[in-house]
Amino acid sequence: MIINNKTPVGEVRPSQLLWTYGPGALIDLPSLSVVTLGIDRWEKDRCQPIQEARLLAAVRKALGPQVENLRMPPFQLKEINDPYSAEANIGVPVRPFPRWMRCVKCGLLSPFDAGLFEIKENRFRPERTRFVHKDCRGSEGNKPAKDADAVPARFLLACRGGHLDDFPWHYFVHSGNSSCKGKLRFFESGASLQTENLWVRCDGDNTHCHGVSRSLAQAFGKAGKENLPGCRGRHPHLDHFDHECNEEARAVLLGATNSWFPITLSALAIPQTKDPLIQLIQDGWEFFEDLDSEAEVSVAVKMLKKTGVLPGIDKYTADAIWAAIKEHRKGGGQEAVGEADIKGPEWNVLTEANPPTDYPHFMSKQVGIPPSFAGYISRVLLLERLREVNALLGFTRVEAPEESGGDPDERPQMASLSRNKPDWVPANQVHGEGIFIQFDEVALAEWEAFDGVKKVDKMLRGGHRGWRNSRHLDPNEGYPGIRYAMLHTLSHLLIRELALECGYNAASIRERIYADTSSDSPQAGILIYTAAADSDGTLGGLVDLGKPENLGRLLKQALNRSKVCSSDPLCSEHDPENDRSLHVAACHACSLVAETSCERGNRYLDRSLLIPTLERTDAAFFKGF
Repeated sequence: MIINNKTPVGEVRPSQLLWTYGPGALIDLPSLSVVTLGIDRWEKDRCQPIQEARLLAAVRKALGPQVENLRMPPFQLKEINDPYSAEANIGVPVRPFPRWMRCVKCGLLSPFDAGLFEIKENRFRPERTRFVHKDCRGSEGNKPAKDADAVPARFLLACRGGHLDDFPWHYFVHSGNSSCKGKLRFFESGASLQTENLWVRCDGDNTHCHGVSRSLAQAFGKAGKENLPGCRGRHPHLDHFDHECNEEARAVLLGATNSWFPITLSALAIPQTKDPLIQLIQDGWEFFEDLDSEAEVSVAVKMLKKTGVLPGIDKYTADAIWAAIKEHRKGGGQEAVGEADIKGPEWNVLTEANPPTDYPHFMSKQVGIPPSFAGYISRVLLLERLREVNALLGFTRVEAPEESGGDPDERPQMASLSRNKPDWVPANQVHGEGIFIQFDEVALAEWEAFDGVKKVDKMLRGGHRGWRNSRHLDPNEGYPGIRYAMLHTLSHLLIRELALECGYNAASIRERIYADTSSDSPQAGILIYTAAADSDGTLGGLVDLGKPENLGRLLKQALNRSKVCSSDPLCSEHDPENDRSLHVAACHACSLVAETSCERGNRYLDRSLLIPTLERTDAAFFKGF
């Protein structure tokens, strides 16, 4: 992270720039708080492209056809010994935010650019870069002049429209707009750090202002609506103000998790053809699209080999590559490259009798079905190698995106990553392994006809309508179906069981649910896989547990554990229609997993769809376990 293109202030991992500290997000360092600037301020040439045609097509559908490619955030390839070298300044641009700082000695509140605070750079320990209050004389003004540390004021304003602004300290303490230019002081009045014990005071010379103080408790809740100004429409990461904003500005704390929620898309890099050369041409079509001769192909291959952008292409001769390019231009594989659907092509490949191989990105092996589940499961596929590509579309504030992976048109609050329409978006790729389970369509159709299943479906639909109505969304859209809820719940139970045995961090295990029934060939499957940014995702522990003798045992354990929850009977009796929620019999004690593992934010879950519970026995898909 670099301030003003010259001052390093800390380090984050490239993957964190998608999930935690992306453009518009605040990074709370030990002595400093900064905001990551928009991607139009990043050094695009240092961001390596990632090839994934299906995901790029989906991103273009969401953000526009001007998006040229997906790119990894810039990162340093090796440890830098000279902090003043050009390599030490490779990173993403940031800016101090909030502007207001507080002196830890005297409580002075002032913007860092008002001349009262000075930045102290530490090139050898960038995370120790900080601001100081010059010549501070203490809270009473009677101490010897000495520099004191200054820390960010820990209150901000945010709104559902994606805006973020400094807390209006002068407006707040004076109960409205004021011409007073007096200094502000922040002080504490009690032993605890509750908001009612935190105060701001004006030390202005004006008789009406001197000594005026106000508790920060009046900035939150109902009082905050009366004591805070309207939203100014500020985007600090873009140096831009929107013309107007009708959303309510709310006080938030620095470091609060609701100040930035990423909106992402992800896709598995699956082979679209059994010919590895044709697959390479599809993956890197942007490099071959404008080539007109075999000689140009030779030059392009040399460049690709040098940069390592398209590994494996250097194994083929120029004439073979040129022949593949001409074949591709005739229409071979073109439809697959342009397909914006994410899960459809994945399902088609995963359910093929002999799935194609794309070493080292996709390797699979079909194994037997656990004997006890022969009537329920039709196929088990072990994915010994897989690659997942994630792209960042934008972000929201105050409230999380309404539905992960939903229609972008239903996201009016999504803030942009750049001031203009982006011509690229940040992305990352992770390698891992997984287990794919396909379920028997006949058994599912029989189960969906049960009266108990229809009753649960009605309850879940009622909760879905109430939940969307409360958020001013179309209540008739977005419901994934009762099949999805059953498969989703089983996926969560299996993730919890796998995490206990495979040795992986539970948060590094993820899921993909295939439950689309809108086409002639309905989907019914779950993919549980690891997606770690390092070697933790490829250790082989998960694939080993997909073998019949292990998978059958784990499925039985998962179902047996979920029969009775430690929160029963409250958990099993829960009715989503009563509280506008999106789950039935599910809670942290039995079915919920880490947010990073779930593709739906722990929504649409009900363990009574799998096994009999204390409340319901007529909706279970599995019998006799």
